[in-house]
Amino acid sequence: MKLINDYRKLLAVTKDAELKELKTVYRNLMKDCHPDKFVNDEAAKLAAEEKSKTIIEAYHFLVSIAPETIAASAEQYAQTITAAGIEDFQYKGQTLSVTFTDGSNYEYFDVPKSVYQNLVNAPTQARFARRHIFNSYVYRSVSKLVTA
Repeated sequence: MKLINDYRKLLAVTKDAELKELKTVYRNLMKDCHPDKFVNDEAAKLAAEEKSKTIIEAYHFLVSIAPETIAASAEQYAQTITAAGIEDFQYKGQTLSVTFTDGSNYEYFDVPKSVYQNLVNAPTQARFARRHIFNSYVYRSVSKLVTA
């Protein structure tokens, strides 16, 4: 949750912020720190570029985990976690990345190391993940590979 909380603090939004509010806050912040505002001051322009990159990253991340975004893709997510198998998974810094056989890739945040170890040692990893991970942690879709 540290990353999520840091991004919320940066944009000064709450956990319950809707997409419309996120967009408004994002646009206002970008107006204030856009690099084009600092034409004559190279140091300020570089600082503004870095800050704007961070703001853009925070905005896109928070949009990807927003309740409206999750609700819009709920049907596809349910289909993936019930029908597709787990192709691969990686764990780094309490973030579990899962690649499914249908090409979907999801990240699950703040997954304790003990849960990850139980996943690794589970006799049926897909069943364990469905019961203990997929609907228990904040997640976002990272990508969906195009299949022909």
